[in-house]
Amino acid sequence: MDSSQNTVLGSGGNGMLATPLNDTEAAVDDPKQNLNQVIDSIQKTLGQLHQLYLTVSSFNTASQLPLLQRLNGLVTELDNMAKLSERCNIQVPMEVLNLIDDGKNPDEFTRGVMNSCIAKNQVTKGKTDAFKSLRKHLLEELEQTFPDEVESYREIRAMSAAVSYIYDMLDGFLSDANP
Repeated sequence: MDSSQNTVLGSGGNGMLATPLNDTEAAVDDPKQNLNQVIDSIQKTLGQLHQLYLTVSSFNTASQLPLLQRLNGLVTELDNMAKLSERCNIQVPMEVLNLIDDGKNPDEFTRGVMNSCIAKNQVTKGKTDAFKSLRKHLLEELEQTFPDEVESYREIRAMSAAVSYIYDMLDGFLSDANP
């Protein structure tokens, strides 16, 4: 994904010039802190864009130097933002970006995904319930026809479940003992 897909929107900003990252800040690997730095950079950029808008809308020859300073500050902050965003691993589905481009709420995508998951979950639950019902019905029919074999089957299943439970307990105990 390109960096335009790996951004988070923010608002506000104080419009101050960003200071370049030093070596200790560049070594930060905490994803939450990286994301917060990107958000702060976005807020600063928005503030600088607002200041730039005010400068351009009331431009005269005397405001040429502040305009150039603000443009340089904006370029510096955009460069800083690009460097910071490289350390963030944010993946935004293309469907969400398309919804935003179409002027729609991206929550519609989330809602659609959730509804799809719920529908698939209900179908899967229905299939599972159907297999449980079939198993129960088959065992009832088999028990009427072959009562001794069904009793042996149930004993074997109970023994197998007990052995599996003991293995799981031992495995948990051994993994806790050897961190």
